Amino acid sequence: MIGRISGILLEKNPPQLLVDCNGVGYEVDVPMSTYYNLPSLGEKVVLFTHQAIREDAHLLFGFGNAEERAVFRQLIKITGVGARTALGILSGMSIADLAQAVTLQEAGRLVKVPGIGKKTAERLLLELKGKLGADIGAAGGGVQHDSKSDILNALLALGYSDKEALVAIKNMPAGSSVSDGIKFALKALSKA
Repeated sequence: MIGRISGILLEKNPPQLLVDCNGVGYEVDVPMSTYYNLPSLGEKVVLFTHQAIREDAHLLFGFGNAEERAVFRQLIKITGVGARTALGILSGMSIADLAQAVTLQEAGRLVKVPGIGKKTAERLLLELKGKLGADIGAAGGGVQHDSKSDILNALLALGYSDKEALVAIKNMPAGSSVSDGIKFALKALSKA
């Protein structure tokens, strides 16, 4: 398995790159998040890779960091999500946005990504729930995400729509407890 390549960037044709590694040119497909952070042509590039071997092709996917590759690997394990769809998801939203969508169970954010329908979005949320949201949330202040999720669920239980609830918690002060957050959100909703 090819896990990482380092070489000279010869071509950039989104979403594919050609990287020269000591005289061997590797074609590597990358998400747009990695593509936008690439150096200029002729400069050295280092990519974390995932190799997919199929009956009709050997494919190499590249990522700017190991975290992006790990999320890609989680995505392709899900039924109905292939490598191209996983690249589309990583191109359409950041890992933090994806983790937040999983934590808050927001299918609407995933449906905005081209190639993701409602059923696929719901399957993604279900299968990534304990794997992605908690891991990324812990790195970025998981307590706040948990309280936001609880506040969101409380507002939904009170009969507010997803859109109203999300707008209400958007400007909530960081580190708010669940009870303080609900009070803040209800005040915001009463003014609207």
